[in-house]
Amino acid sequence: MSDGQDPDRGFEDVLRYLKESRGFDFTGYKRTSLMRRVRHRMNEVGIDNHVDYIDHLQVNADEFSALFNTILINVTGFFRDPDAWDHLRAEIIPTLLAERGPDDPVRVWSAGCASGEEAYSLAMAFTEALGVERFRQRVKIYATDVDEEALTHARHASYGERELQGVPPELVAKYFEPLNGRHAFRKDLRRSVIFGRNDLVQDAPISRIDLLVCRNTLMYFNQETQAKVLHRFHFALVPRGVLFLGKAEMLLSHGRIFDPIDLKRRVFRKSAGSAAGGGHFVTHAFVQDRRIDVGGLDQLRELAFSASPVAQVVVTGDDVLALANQQAETLFGLGARDVGRPLRDLDLSYRPVELRGHVEQARAERRALRVKDVEWLRTPGGSLWFEVHLNPLIASDNAVLGVSIVFHDVTAARRLLDDLEYANRQLESAYEELQSTNEELETTNEELQSTVEELETTNEELQSTNEELETMNEELQSTNDELQVINETLRERSLELDQVNEFLESILTSLRAGVIVLDVGMRVIAWNRGAEELWGVRRDEAEGEHLLDLDIGLPVADLRPVVRQALADASFLTEVKLDAINRKGREVVVRVVCSSLRSNSGEPNGAILVMEPNG
Repeated sequence: MSDGQDPDRGFEDVLRYLKESRGFDFTGYKRTSLMRRVRHRMNEVGIDNHVDYIDHLQVNADEFSALFNTILINVTGFFRDPDAWDHLRAEIIPTLLAERGPDDPVRVWSAGCASGEEAYSLAMAFTEALGVERFRQRVKIYATDVDEEALTHARHASYGERELQGVPPELVAKYFEPLNGRHAFRKDLRRSVIFGRNDLVQDAPISRIDLLVCRNTLMYFNQETQAKVLHRFHFALVPRGVLFLGKAEMLLSHGRIFDPIDLKRRVFRKSAGSAAGGGHFVTHAFVQDRRIDVGGLDQLRELAFSASPVAQVVVTGDDVLALANQQAETLFGLGARDVGRPLRDLDLSYRPVELRGHVEQARAERRALRVKDVEWLRTPGGSLWFEVHLNPLIASDNAVLGVSIVFHDVTAARRLLDDLEYANRQLESAYEELQSTNEELETTNEELQSTVEELETTNEELQSTNEELETMNEELQSTNDELQVINETLRERSLELDQVNEFLESILTSLRAGVIVLDVGMRVIAWNRGAEELWGVRRDEAEGEHLLDLDIGLPVADLRPVVRQALADASFLTEVKLDAINRKGREVVVRVVCSSLRSNSGEPNGAILVMEPNG
């Protein structure tokens, strides 16, 4: 296969076209499985390069639906994974209701609901826990998906026997009503389930959700997109809200925002989190409350400050450099000549990070600030990473004396974190592939089971169709014999008709007078040789033309009233004489006899004009 360009680039062009033309953004999906499914669809339509496939999408609107159905497998079912749903109904839902007041509303979100089975499973589970009336008063279930075709199916809420196999018979009888050979979910409960389109990657999440169900959807996204979606789920959930995932999904690196309730069944609770405790790190005046006198205290402070292993500088309230220890002097090239200079005149004010704004903020807000992930590219290929702490220095009278700036070198820790992050990405990538493979195997198994059942049904239908075809074949053979008899009769009639036409043609040809036959629209349907000789217009030029459009020496406009009477009265017959010019250019007086052309029923069907020169 060759696109005439980089295959990956051609594939990205397809994704870009889908996003620009239909608003579907698949760039966050796992590339390996996504490429495989697009390639599968291309093979089905017999196209082997991405450029031609984009052209195919542009001219075939139905191809979008076929492609989306291939990408969005939409494998779902009522109470899928019964063990997990039993745990949800027995433990999670009762606990969730117990944590809320008896009249508090309950908001549930089924994200990636496909054709609606999951949403209606939630409706049945909450109705069993609350009763019909309390469910209708308190519960709202928001069911969303990116596939409009699946949402249309879900809104109809109509399912066949095969789709209801996972629902216990007593629940089928309680929550579904027979409708045209299928089963429709109860309308009074259906009103509590709201369907709508939502792209988990691009659209804003629904808020204030108590239970969020997103099963076997995250597995299609890459690690970065999964993180983005999970942070949106965290925002959507209320404090202590519950997240219910599919068995093929895990939260490896998001433990800080979700706590596991039941890891085996993939049930998690929104983590309460902890606010970053910045604190107000202020330095107060040294309290002279000692029982003994410590000599040389100022020199001791100066030596201790200078010998600190961490680079540190102090600026005054007027942004003048007051102090710099040995580490700061070595690291930033400061010297004794720089003490007393305004901060804005020093390279330190903008390298490795713009300091003046942070200094002003720390001084104005009288609180400690922390600037993370500061990179200083000292030499090509060599970077230092810092975490900069700024602390306002506040005197006993609450006046801000200055700001202490400490540069913590976190280069080694950063490199370790990068190595760890790389290892985690490798691990998550491998796990994603395992998730994807597991889900695809499950999907393939379900599809194979479905295919076997469909083949069995098709086999029975084919046997029945074969019997019907044999019967139809016998009937067609009999019909064919009858058609042959009819065809022979028609052929004989056609020969007779040809003989009649030849006879009529010979009559018209034999008449020396000019004969014109008109239809009800005054168009010429017959023009004999006498008319050709009289007016110099051939038969093929005249037939089909309107009488009044003929350019001949006969004043046809004078004939219009006469012809109209003949078209209106089946018994009409009259004779008129008109001055005309024949084909030779000579003036002649023409006698014209006009009569009505009658149909078999006696109604006017046209007009006949017989013309011959007078004398």
